[in-house]
Amino acid sequence: MILGLLKEPDFEKRVALIPDNILILKDFGIEILVETGAGSRAFFTDEQYLAAGAKIEERSTILSSAGLLISIQPPSSTEIENLEEGKSLLSVLNPLFEHELVKQLAKSKISSFSLDVIPRTTRAQAMDILSSMATVAGYRAVLTAALELPKFFPMFMTAAGTIKPAKLLILGAGVAGLQSIATARKLGAVVEVFDVRAAVKEEVMGLGAKFVEVEGATDDKAAGGYAVEQSDDFKKRQAQAIHDHAVRSDVIICTAQIPGRKAPLLIQKETVEAMKPGSVIIDLAASGGGNSAFTQNAQTIIHKGIKIIGNSDFPTDMPTDASQMFGKNVLNFLKLLITKEGNLHLNWEDDLVKGTCVTHDGNIVHERVLSFMKSV
Repeated sequence: MILGLLKEPDFEKRVALIPDNILILKDFGIEILVETGAGSRAFFTDEQYLAAGAKIEERSTILSSAGLLISIQPPSSTEIENLEEGKSLLSVLNPLFEHELVKQLAKSKISSFSLDVIPRTTRAQAMDILSSMATVAGYRAVLTAALELPKFFPMFMTAAGTIKPAKLLILGAGVAGLQSIATARKLGAVVEVFDVRAAVKEEVMGLGAKFVEVEGATDDKAAGGYAVEQSDDFKKRQAQAIHDHAVRSDVIICTAQIPGRKAPLLIQKETVEAMKPGSVIIDLAASGGGNSAFTQNAQTIIHKGIKIIGNSDFPTDMPTDASQMFGKNVLNFLKLLITKEGNLHLNWEDDLVKGTCVTHDGNIVHERVLSFMKSV
């Protein structure tokens, strides 16, 4: 089998596999083609890939020759249209939203696997790119807030007086939120955290933050640890609690998202306008509409002295370590697809293979993706 690693678009600095991953994959006896300059923006050179046992080729050669294509961002619409039937693609397809892409992959009879919908099970943790990249995003978000805030994060006792520590409010205690807590606490900030899932309270407090609790939240165990839609009554009480804590905060880190749905609006217009001038909002949910009323994806907005930074792509700003983490996730998943003889084997009895496959043999086979497409 021939595996092809594609170079990402200009806006994406990460790479899906690093040279260390290639060394391990070579033990499977497969041929590995790497597009020229694929890892350059993550500071992995073509020479390193060559030393690991890969061949450096042009994109057109890889698209035509490789049976399994690997990338973070999927190939273009034109490239997918021209792919030979029966090829496989491992990427991040965002299939709950990108319905036209899914339909095209099915029409082109590509077996596509999307790592962002891998089942959230204990066995899948080593392949969970969402958790890996959320770790990067949570860390980077706090560092960005520290640079943008016109105040210190820690408390200082100086001859010129005492500097009070910054107050942070973190919305959502998933992986990104927990990493934000840990980073902010290391920098000396006082941290409060809101999440509808009461199960995360112990983790939040264990990291030294205060958990803001609003009673009456729906906590669906079937949601695989994700947040779920809440009742209107709860949303009203939630909005008031968040407002009360937000107006006393110097920084808000927004991480609350619901897979396949618009991000919940948690910071209302009135709340932003009641915050202290110079305060900073970092919205990691920007690509899903954002948790703040003024969030615009990939933009920084200043409204009445409040800076709102909409950024869902922080991992690409730390491409070296982000690529290392992403590549390890990909490598672990590939071990489910490639036999010891170096052949591609799609084992539909494996819940992770089945649960990650979006299209196969001309059909959309992912049940959750199908249900979302029907509901639109």
